[in-house]
Amino acid sequence: CLMSGQAQRRNEIQVPDLDGYTTLKCDFHMHSVFSDGLVWPTVRVDEAYRDGLDAISLTEHIEYRPHKQDVVSDHNRSFDLCREQAEKLGILLIKGSEITRAMAPGHFNAIFLSDSNPLEQKDYKDAFREAKKQGAFMFWNHPGWDSQQPDTTKWWPEHTALYQEGCMHGIEVANGHLYMPEAIQWCLDKNLTMIGTSDIHQPIQTDYDFEKGEHRTMTFVFAKERSLQGIREALDNRRTAAYFHELLIGREDLLRPFFEKCVKIEEVSRNEQGVTLSITNVTDLVLKLKKTAHDTLLVYFRDMTLKPHTRYTVRIGFKQGIKGGDVNFEVTNFIVAPDKGLKYTISL
Repeated sequence: CLMSGQAQRRNEIQVPDLDGYTTLKCDFHMHSVFSDGLVWPTVRVDEAYRDGLDAISLTEHIEYRPHKQDVVSDHNRSFDLCREQAEKLGILLIKGSEITRAMAPGHFNAIFLSDSNPLEQKDYKDAFREAKKQGAFMFWNHPGWDSQQPDTTKWWPEHTALYQEGCMHGIEVANGHLYMPEAIQWCLDKNLTMIGTSDIHQPIQTDYDFEKGEHRTMTFVFAKERSLQGIREALDNRRTAAYFHELLIGREDLLRPFFEKCVKIEEVSRNEQGVTLSITNVTDLVLKLKKTAHDTLLVYFRDMTLKPHTRYTVRIGFKQGIKGGDVNFEVTNFIVAPDKGLKYTISL
């Protein structure tokens, strides 16, 4: 009875919507016993509901099924088993599979499939062509995984071929507890979609300590509507951000307005000595600020961490009679390029 009650307790993730879009929380990479996972498929739906997700995809390995003697089925079965539970809980379920090959090209997810079975091909190129024929959205999984790239995270000629043939639409910049800054630059250079996933195999609570405030790695999708069509349109147009530990990873033109929605800034008082501001973090995210180049006659914080749903009073001092200026800082955990946070200015 306790487990049943917990399965129905949803933890809504409090993050803002962008103007004209709704922020959907999604995990497009997970496994069950129908490939190399350790849970029944419907458990993934229950976990997603508890974790406040809007959409998931069970991406069972096509080529690697260690439980196949015990779990006999075709490649669509885990999706079919989840449909009723997903509909009951309001979770958007996307049919997907993982093309599981040695490097190169490595592992890729194909989601928005109509039928996973034709992806079982001897030649990996034929598997990709079949996914393309079905109109799938394809992304490269964990390019920095040391089991396949032990020395350096490298882009191979095979990836160039897949990219040029329209068989690569995104890359995981974060996978489980693995962060891949090289993939961020590839996404920026090649106009690919940034993805974050859990790639969960065990029960979700085995990998994440929710009691300590941890969360699964996921993708924020800025969609025009909460639907499968809305998610696909947003993925195709690269309106995503990967939520990994305390990092939010995405394009600057998305993270800037997103940050502005995360904070409420109000002027409390002003005199000749300076200005006092009230800054409130209205989200479940941690926001980390660091002072950047600025007018030295303007005195303010060096580093500042805004905890979730917390209000802070910030004093900006004026020297030598100045009456205002620019408060420049970097949101260091809003990553817009490798080793680069979001630059922001509050003008007084």
